[in-house]
Amino acid sequence: MTEQQSIKRVLAVFAHPDDPEFFCGATIARWAAEGAEVSFVLATSGDKGSADPAMTHEQLIEIREQEERNAAAALGVKDVVFLRYRDGELEPNLQLRRDITRMIRMKKPDVVVTCDPTMWYSDTSINHPDHRAIGEATLAAVYPTARDRLNFIELERDEGLEVHKTRQLYISGTPNPNKKVDVSDYIETQINALREHKSQIADMEGMAERLRKWKRDSESPDESPRHVESFRVVTLS
Repeated sequence: MTEQQSIKRVLAVFAHPDDPEFFCGATIARWAAEGAEVSFVLATSGDKGSADPAMTHEQLIEIREQEERNAAAALGVKDVVFLRYRDGELEPNLQLRRDITRMIRMKKPDVVVTCDPTMWYSDTSINHPDHRAIGEATLAAVYPTARDRLNFIELERDEGLEVHKTRQLYISGTPNPNKKVDVSDYIETQINALREHKSQIADMEGMAERLRKWKRDSESPDESPRHVESFRVVTLS
């Protein structure tokens, strides 16, 4: 059994609908195809992501949540939870940490996937503040909060949620990866999942081409190119 095949339960915690698909959709598809039970937790429902002057928060929530359910299904993910914090207003506070801790204790994942909270900007872009916030809150929920029973004792006392120690943390969107996952067989699955986000992607074919180039492993030979997704993996002792 490979390391990837030993992963049986995955919890992917992100800020917005379409984040799991863009950041690590092909890896999620691979894990699901190999038998892992994958759950998505989206902190917001992306209620600010529209330039349409006639759009309302309520309409956009309904649209984007359905798009995310469809995209998750395309990846092989059956469980999608929306925490419904306001888009663009996410903060790594104790309330958010409690909500993520609850999900970790409920799902008991081998692996938690989230964003890099230290990624502020690159040469060509500024990272969304919600991405930083969800990464910071998730790391704090994984350790020490979900592990130690006296943290949010009400989760055990009132909800019967016992502590859980996550084995590995996969941090996506990081400038300092230490692991590449070969997703050559799943890059088109990822693209098909992203096609469900019709409210967000105006040029589907352009998106697909950019993604294929973005995920192309520069170390692979031209005659047999492969696609990878890169992570900073933290293995907790």
